[in-house]
Amino acid sequence: MGYRRSHGRDDDDDDDDELDYETRRLLAVIPSISIIVNDDDEVMIAGAAAYRLGIVDDERIVNDRVLNAIHSVRESGGKRSCELVTETSKRFVDPMVDVGVADGGDDGGDAGVSRPNWLKVTVGQISDGRTVVLINDVSEERRFARMRDDFVSNVTEQLLKPTKALETLGEDLEQDDVDIDQILTEAAQVRRYADHLGHLVSDLLLLIKAQSKVVPGDANRVNLLAQVREVADRVRPEAVARNVRLVVNGDDTLMVHAEAEQLQGALGKLMENAVEYSRPNSAVGVAVSASKDGEHAVVRVVDQGCGISREDQARIFERFYRGGNQSAAANKEGVGLGLAIVKHVALTHHGSVSVWSAPNKGSTFTLTLPRTR
Repeated sequence: MGYRRSHGRDDDDDDDDELDYETRRLLAVIPSISIIVNDDDEVMIAGAAAYRLGIVDDERIVNDRVLNAIHSVRESGGKRSCELVTETSKRFVDPMVDVGVADGGDDGGDAGVSRPNWLKVTVGQISDGRTVVLINDVSEERRFARMRDDFVSNVTEQLLKPTKALETLGEDLEQDDVDIDQILTEAAQVRRYADHLGHLVSDLLLLIKAQSKVVPGDANRVNLLAQVREVADRVRPEAVARNVRLVVNGDDTLMVHAEAEQLQGALGKLMENAVEYSRPNSAVGVAVSASKDGEHAVVRVVDQGCGISREDQARIFERFYRGGNQSAAANKEGVGLGLAIVKHVALTHHGSVSVWSAPNKGSTFTLTLPRTR
């Protein structure tokens, strides 16, 4: 574990030499994030994570609860422990984590997205008036627990209505005076729920497959534009039914390493969404090109639909999230996994996905994948 001064100098800084050998050796093996503070509240040494987690900035402790714990320990001895939530500074945010977009999760622009961190903090004294702050970052465990709970809750909700519909149909079929019209109505509802569950199971299976990284090899080297065209041919009948033109063009020489089922699944979700939210007599454009540096292949899906609000853009890649611009058909048929699948496919293929959108101005989704020669 490396430590540094808050202004960015390395471990061989003069202040590092002031710590005795035993203290420095202990800090090196402690798994927690460690901060050393002198009796003037100046941060002497801190791991880089201390800045990212919003505890240290400009050689000072900037979290009041941690600073109060330091003062209490200095005055009364012993140790102090607390749990707190901080916000990651935007300059440290990995744009592909959680929000699933590159360079701009909250507004579709160039700014990063601040995210909460759940921390367990212990403060104690060491020699010569110095205080140590130990931070255990439990953010991933908390996020996983919340995601698991949300996932179970949402899947359960998806199953309740069809279960109730089947129960109602069964009860009515058992009646002596069966109402044929009512039975036909209930049977049609059960069939719609069955289609919905079929989509849910299919999406869940694809989401599960998209959890493992794709290892580049000769067997998974594919032509990107060919994959796009194949998916577009499947989506085009739905576009025609909605009076939306689906136009595909681009560079047919770009090759990527991809698991075809996953890639086509992600491309399908992007095109289906674009068609779903497009106005009649409009067009959806799908373009394949090389990135400016030539190292990546880029697919852009552009629609002229209702657009996505600034608030929704930060969450649209979450599992089961349904934005405020859902159409009646999307609310009835969708399960809220489409863009989560796109995000995970991008990640497992060592790429990224981003969105630009504005209300009433349409949306552009950009899928970027490493290019193979």
